[in-house]
Amino acid sequence: MSASTESERFAACLRSLKERSGLSYAALAAKAGTSGSSVHRYCLGGSIPQDYGTVHRLAVACGATPEELRTLHRLWAVADAAREQEATEAEPEATEAGSEGAAPQGPESAESENTKPGTTKPGTTKPGTTKPVPAQAESTVSAAPAVSPDAKVVRLEPVVGQPEPPDRPGPEGHGRRWLRVAVAAGLAVLFLGGVAWTLPSLRSAGGSEAGPAKGADARQLKDSRPLFTSACREVVAMGQHDTCVREVQQLLHDRGAEIGVDGDFGPQTLRRVTAFQVIAGIEPPNGVVGDTTKKALYESKKRMDTWTPDQARRRIREVFTEAPDRAVAIADCQSFLDPLHILPNTNGTRNWGLFQISDARLRELGGTPRQALDPEWNIRAAKRLWSEGRDFSDWPHCDRAFSPSPSPSP
Repeated sequence: MSASTESERFAACLRSLKERSGLSYAALAAKAGTSGSSVHRYCLGGSIPQDYGTVHRLAVACGATPEELRTLHRLWAVADAAREQEATEAEPEATEAGSEGAAPQGPESAESENTKPGTTKPGTTKPGTTKPVPAQAESTVSAAPAVSPDAKVVRLEPVVGQPEPPDRPGPEGHGRRWLRVAVAAGLAVLFLGGVAWTLPSLRSAGGSEAGPAKGADARQLKDSRPLFTSACREVVAMGQHDTCVREVQQLLHDRGAEIGVDGDFGPQTLRRVTAFQVIAGIEPPNGVVGDTTKKALYESKKRMDTWTPDQARRRIREVFTEAPDRAVAIADCQSFLDPLHILPNTNGTRNWGLFQISDARLRELGGTPRQALDPEWNIRAAKRLWSEGRDFSDWPHCDRAFSPSPSPSP
């Protein structure tokens, strides 16, 4: 996967939306809370936005349809994954080139020689910090099961069929073979341990493993509720388009969520499912509709009713008495004044609620995602962040987009 190719595809999609909207780069940047030069680079494929929030605001400003939003989200995720993969490939290649021809001094040398580049998982390490053994451990797996469809998946190529360089003759070659066997055995233990750790997560997302149905499982097989019938998969997730998604959307709508019932599992449905999981206390809130979430959708008494944009706007003005217009504009830029707005970041963290408070800031404030989805708590938390410097530096992109209207001429 070439980062340049994927970024060009993303840029082409964004560029077509921009051209259709008729907005200039400066006008589009002002609506999305970024700079005109950044929008220009994004549309030409010169760079990829670091977070999806910027992409989403640009697309909405261009009048993108739900289908176009879903397509742009997928293209951005693929381009971002390709960019990170290329960055992580560079370091192992440099290490391998620097150690070429050197005599092995111990297990670390053997590990470095056998490490294959390009297998670092995006978002877990930065260029320059890649360690040989984890890279080799990942390169021995052709594909890992995905627990969440939102996670970016990098296809890992097996190295079993690739030719090995010939062993050097004599005792040194024998030592190399012994070291490779030892390292391979160690990696096998690590891999099996990882599989054992992953299985409980897979069970929690999609239900119990296949086998003879007994007790509750047998009753579940006879469950006539649509999401539990054979017509629906074990999990309903991002990218699906069918009656099962429509059922999920209808159940969320019946609980007070603002959501379209169109059968498309796109970014908006992902946000609403995640919000419901947080409100219902389902762990982890991953946006995947597995058995636990299905059951809660049918049986839980939790509601998703929240404030309207007008209610949020009015309360923000009451709390931010020093800068009411600016505070409202920033919240509108961040979340479209949607108290249940949730956006993922490329590093696995998320931003929550009206002012899109990050996971890191949430911990500093002593809050939880559930509290962050409460509009009153979110507004007061944002005021605390504002009070630290009496400015809106926690929201730099949206703050730059705000410019007070000039006073009317006398």
